[in-house]
Amino acid sequence: MKALIFFTVDVFTQTRFSGNPLAVVLDADTLDKPTMQAVAAEFNLSETTFVTAPADPANTAKVRIFNRSAEMAFAGHPMVGTAFVLAQQQPDLAIALFEVPAGIVRVEIHRDGDGAPVGASVTVPQPLSLGETIAPEIVARALQLDRSDVVTAHHLPIVASNGNPFVIAELTRDALSRCDPSLAAFREARDAYPQLGGRFALHVYCRVGQMLQARMFAPLSGTWEDPATGSANTPLAGLLLSLDPGAQDARFEIHQGVEMGRPSLLHVEARRTSEGIVASLRGSCVPVLRGEITI
Repeated sequence: MKALIFFTVDVFTQTRFSGNPLAVVLDADTLDKPTMQAVAAEFNLSETTFVTAPADPANTAKVRIFNRSAEMAFAGHPMVGTAFVLAQQQPDLAIALFEVPAGIVRVEIHRDGDGAPVGASVTVPQPLSLGETIAPEIVARALQLDRSDVVTAHHLPIVASNGNPFVIAELTRDALSRCDPSLAAFREARDAYPQLGGRFALHVYCRVGQMLQARMFAPLSGTWEDPATGSANTPLAGLLLSLDPGAQDARFEIHQGVEMGRPSLLHVEARRTSEGIVASLRGSCVPVLRGEITI
């Protein structure tokens, strides 16, 4: 049996026991996919990452991301947290290039005046893609809300992605606090839209200027609610920029996890490029645990 070192960090926060926790397992090259999935289920966090050797030595690492039930092509808070952990081990690490199924992810490390890592910025691997719209009634039923709680003046609920698809919907401010996900309704929504590949993750928000309050629900993958979701907030920022044809970029301060008692803060920027609307996000991290897994 081999002992593997792991760390946990709280991401998108400067305060321990808030933000979104992440487990990072180092030197995981000997683990097969079923073992990685079992370890992720054991941690029982929104995501767990496994750091392995890169296919291209020009990159920092290959990073495999698992939620409680499946491997993921991309996710935001695992990129920030994994880079933070590696930066703690490598004092000279300034830019990390991670190989994930969605592409190459560039992560810039942020350090304090003493050189200690404090957070990171992530450039998402794919430009914004917008898919089909979703009936507002479907969103309302999934969160046990009224149809009138779903705001459609700016856009209908819509599938959006920067490498990881989410259904994004705007809610009234009051409704955002009243969300109560129904597992049965999420299953009905998944079955009503088989073209989504068996996935129905719902990211909802309300907006006050450039400040957004957001919540993300993915009970079908074991995440009843997520404290902070980088891969949902980047397409949200891109979607909002797409609705303002006169703007070249947009910056948002996004608060998530408040209702869960794990407040998180994400700074997200979307900008128009020749390749489409691309996005980046930044956030802080704090270390929590270090341990060993014997496998």
